[in-house]
This record gives sequence, structure tokens and C-alpha cells, in this order.
Amino acid sequence: MKKNLKWMKLDNAAKIYPAAKRKDWTNVFRLSVTFADPVDPHLLKEALDRTVPRFPSIAVRLRAGMFWYYLEELPEAPPVLLEEEYPLNRMSFRAIRKCAFRVLYYRCRLSVEFFHSVTDGTGGLIFTKTLAAEYVKCRYGATFPCGEGVLDVTAPPSPSELEDSFGKYDSPVAASRKEENAYRLTGTREPDRFLHVTTGILDAGEALAKAKSHSSTLTVFLAAVMMKAIYDIQNEKVHDPKKRREVRILIPVNLRRLFPSSTLRNFASYITPGIDPKMGDYSFEEMLRVIHHSLGLELTPKKMAAKFTPNVRSERLTVLRIMPLFVKNLAMKLVYNVVGEKKSSICLSNLGAVTLPSGMEPYVTRFDFVLGVQADSPCNCGVCSYGGKLYINFIRNIREAELERRFFTELVKMGLHVTVESNERG
Repeated sequence: MKKNLKWMKLDNAAKIYPAAKRKDWTNVFRLSVTFADPVDPHLLKEALDRTVPRFPSIAVRLRAGMFWYYLEELPEAPPVLLEEEYPLNRMSFRAIRKCAFRVLYYRCRLSVEFFHSVTDGTGGLIFTKTLAAEYVKCRYGATFPCGEGVLDVTAPPSPSELEDSFGKYDSPVAASRKEENAYRLTGTREPDRFLHVTTGILDAGEALAKAKSHSSTLTVFLAAVMMKAIYDIQNEKVHDPKKRREVRILIPVNLRRLFPSSTLRNFASYITPGIDPKMGDYSFEEMLRVIHHSLGLELTPKKMAAKFTPNVRSERLTVLRIMPLFVKNLAMKLVYNVVGEKKSSICLSNLGAVTLPSGMEPYVTRFDFVLGVQADSPCNCGVCSYGGKLYINFIRNIREAELERRFFTELVKMGLHVTVESNERG
């Protein structure tokens, strides 16, 4: 058992998640690796024991102080668990106080589910790939150099991996947070909190070629298909055009691509391109152009820094710093309830192409990225590609699969071949 456990403050983006928690919801996301053979849980635990010391900002538990929550390193690696329920089953706050992530296995699949205060998709992917690499070494005796996001578990963590990069790269100008509320999907909630996960599998090359045929990137193309699906749903449900809300897609941005940061903590922002149906009908090509130009305008270091600067400034206010934690929680929860989810219709997060060291590739057949549902919005979508396949994962807590059906049907109409998997109950 370790003594004198190290601790660190939550990064700027992480502070909202403990405050925003609900009795039946916490902000959690999932990364999965599928191997060629069934997972050996004993060797997976051995690999986890090796991996955990390399990630002192991720292998943590959440603690509450008088003024702020903070993260404390784990005294030892947690157990690995056989997955017996649906993905992203609620992570209770009691569990997060013991360990803010969990490692699961089922048949050939290894999954890691992270409480979002610990890291973002990029940091989570690096942890998951490193754990998978250690498992491959334990299971098969394979040897290969580190790289492609796989870290050397025998090396000490770099201080740059532990920094809160928001405070380092904030702007002298703060952008306005003012936006209209967006249209949000509704449906019949599952009474037992069951989460439906539907995965569309495409040939990555075909999907990229289709995006290029529209003079678009893959992310912009998928966001436009998503926008059209939600736009059509609203038009059918809300007959009076004057009562229709904006359809806005939240697209996360990995800020490490804009700023010289190698942090493994949260360092992401977002862009929310949208259309206003009250202005008239929109074609698919118009939606593409709106999203393309919105990203072109917003996706710059100065614009993105101005976007996250208001949160950094709030954190530095003396009155906020000395405010007791329970008061901060009430204030941040109120802000999240008013602003956090109402400004977008859905989140579409594309982690991009997952790459591995060449000596590891023969043992890994698939990667998946699944976002948790939002607190008050029933659907989310995570995307990644690996091995020439594109994996689009929808998650929802309602019975109706209308959004996924429309989204994948639209892709098929465009000539793309889609294989659909689901954990739907009979």
C-alpha cells in the first residue's frame, strides 16, 4: 500500500462534471479494443498493474475538499471486471470516489470507461492503447517499440502530461457564450436506464471518398448527415416553421492540434455549427457549407482560446475561490442545467483514425469509441476508424431508434455500404 498519495487539482474543464452529476447520470465515455482471441482476465490485470503507475493523472479517485474537488492517485490498480450489463452503465459517485475509471472485459473485448473529469477522448485513447499494448506483451510475448500513442510504462510521466493547459493558453479576450437554445430529440425513456448502443460499420476508404466528393472532410460530412437527420425529424414533428428551433451539432475539438500541449488531462473545446429552419428550407449541400465554413472560421488558436477563456477567468475570481464547495456545486449545476446541453442538438465526436505500433496490429481487430448519453438529451454519437473500417456508435436511453435509422438510411441512399450492429433487447 502506498503512503503519502499524490493529489492534483481538477483541470478547468473537469470542474463542471462533479457538480453537474445527477442521481441517475454522470458524464462517462468508453473506449474499447477487440482482440483476435478471448481476453485472459489474469493477464489483463497484470497489464493493468504495469500501466497504472505510468498515468498518475488518470489512475485516480475523486475527492472533495472544502473549496474544490481534487484527484488523488490510486494506491493500487483496480480489479478488472467481467462486463455483465450494457455499456456505460451509470458510474455512481461512490464508485468514482474509489476509482474514476473502470476496466471491463467480455469475450475478445477490452473496454475502459472514464469519468470525464479525469481526461478527454485523446488522453483516454492513449491510456487504452498503452494498456492494450501491455496486455499483448503479457499474452503473446510480443515485442514492439512504443509509439503511435502507446507510452513506455517503465518511463516516468512527463510534467507536461500533467499540466492544465487551459490556464496556460487562455486569451486576453473572452468570447460571448450567448447562443439560442437548439432543438433536442425526445422519446420514451427506458424505465430501467438501459442504454441502447447501435454501431454502423463502413469501409473507411469509401466513406472518405464520399466526403471528398462533396469537397468535405469526413467529420464535416458526417455532421451534415446528422444535421439532416435531426432537421427532418423536427420538420415532421413540429409543423409550424415559426416554432422550429435551430439544429446545431456539437463537434469537439482536440486543442492539442492548435496549441503545443501534450497533456493527458482534459484539453478539448467545441464548435456548434447550426442552421435555423425558421429561415426556410435547407438542402444537404447547404448544411455541408454551413458546417464547413463554421469550422473554417472558428477553428483557429485565437478563436478557440477566446472560447474557453471565460471559464478560466471565472476560476480565478477571488470570490469563487473562497466559496465553499457546496455553494460552488449549486452554482455550477445551475449553469450546466441552463447552458450546458441546451445549445446543441447532439454531440458528434470523431476521434479519427486509430493507429498502433506495427508489431501490435496483428493482435487487434477493432476499436470503438462510445460517448455516454447527456443528462437531458437522449442521444450521442462517437466515431473512430481502425484497420480500414469506420465505426459510428450511437447511444440512446430512449426506446425509439429514429435518429440512427434516418442517419444510416441517408448514408445507404448515398451509395455507402453500412453494416449495423446493436445490443437491442428482443
